[in-house]
Amino acid sequence: MESYPPPPKTSSADEEPSSSANGHSKPDQNGPLLPLAKRPRHGVCLASEFAHHETGMARLNNGSFGSCPASVLQAQREYQRLFLAQPDKFYFDTLQPALERSRRALMPFIGLKDAESTEEVALVDNATTAAAIVLQHMAWQFTEGTFQKGDVVLMLHYAYGAVKKSIHAYVARAGAQVIEVPLPFPLSSPDDIIREFRISLRLGNSNGRRVRLAVIDHITSMPCVVVPVRELVQICREEGVDQVFIDAAHAIGNVEVDVEAIGADFYTSNLHKWFFCPPAVAFLHSRKGRANSLHHPVVSHEYGNGLPMESGWIGTRDYSSHLVVPEAIDFVNKFEGGIEGIRKRNHEKVVEMGRMLAQAWGTDLGAPPEMSCSMVMVGLPSCLGIHSDSDALKLRALLRDQYKVEVPIYYNSRRRVEAGEAGPTCVTGYARISHQVYNVEAEYFRLRDAVIKLVNDGIKCAMLGSTSQV
Repeated sequence: MESYPPPPKTSSADEEPSSSANGHSKPDQNGPLLPLAKRPRHGVCLASEFAHHETGMARLNNGSFGSCPASVLQAQREYQRLFLAQPDKFYFDTLQPALERSRRALMPFIGLKDAESTEEVALVDNATTAAAIVLQHMAWQFTEGTFQKGDVVLMLHYAYGAVKKSIHAYVARAGAQVIEVPLPFPLSSPDDIIREFRISLRLGNSNGRRVRLAVIDHITSMPCVVVPVRELVQICREEGVDQVFIDAAHAIGNVEVDVEAIGADFYTSNLHKWFFCPPAVAFLHSRKGRANSLHHPVVSHEYGNGLPMESGWIGTRDYSSHLVVPEAIDFVNKFEGGIEGIRKRNHEKVVEMGRMLAQAWGTDLGAPPEMSCSMVMVGLPSCLGIHSDSDALKLRALLRDQYKVEVPIYYNSRRRVEAGEAGPTCVTGYARISHQVYNVEAEYFRLRDAVIKLVNDGIKCAMLGSTSQV
């Protein structure tokens, strides 16, 4: 077998662009000029690496879709070219060695040191795909009689919507009972989560039932909170939970990830959100002894050869996003402190900007800084009248289309119920702001000023037109 090609060499992303190539360097019809991001870095030009971002748009939503620098995109295009040039050779000589190269490059970033541990790591499209793999495995155990009908799957109330639906589509349909942990929000400390988790776990293990699977977010999406996963996994072990799946879609590049220290049976995280890979790629780690029981939902001729191989070929498709993990690592290593330095600076800056917004709007953060990552929840003025998910979407669309600010808006229905309809000062809406290396303070000031203008103009969500979910 011939060796696969080395990482494509690029130079364009390291060269200073002309003013016409720099998405931040000149205003156009999309919005006013925004200054360049200035962050500690070595040999990386942010202006050219992110010149493909729309000019004048304040992107405060890295959490939803991530961001991929030009140098990594160029490496991806080279793999795409190699496949299109000679697919037969690419399939037999390049694909699997390049996937192995990505898995090995990833290992130090997720706490794996044993060279054989690559067998525990599979590259899949995203965390939702990983959830389908794990939940299909659990469904089989119910249908084949390993678990009893009526045994429990436990998940957080704030679990990601697609994962919630997957739990019902796979495991509840096979006979499991689903229990949600009713987490409070806003939060004051990790103890708020641990207390509710213990209560729900004991409920699940009552009346002759057993909790067979606990699905725990490392970082919840909406609202965004860092969950004490090590403590919750330990509680699960103490209470006899069979298997624990950590949905850490936002984790790698955002918080420290050490799958061995966390100790879950399954752990997944997207590489395209905070680790600078192109969409879509994630990893799924399976603890020793668990990997051989998992199968990809798409059955190919690699079925039975282990999840890394099954995931590495599900038919003819573009695998290039899975192959450029080493190039993404090369990118983060150009910054002072590598990925640890990036996430530390992101965290510090997003907390600073969150506090600035909260002070300007007369509200608070939804969780203390130690329970935040590179995203924070900032309370919005109650006078905006965010009383439903539809209101939140309408406000999000208005900020995007009229004020050129991309930011998710969260409607906190539980808080409104607790406060009652007669609580006009109750904060029911939150903006989830992100910070990534390309962001600058001016973008957060734009969000601040846009919300203040809406308040001063007396705008309420009930006055806004309908919009479709995005």
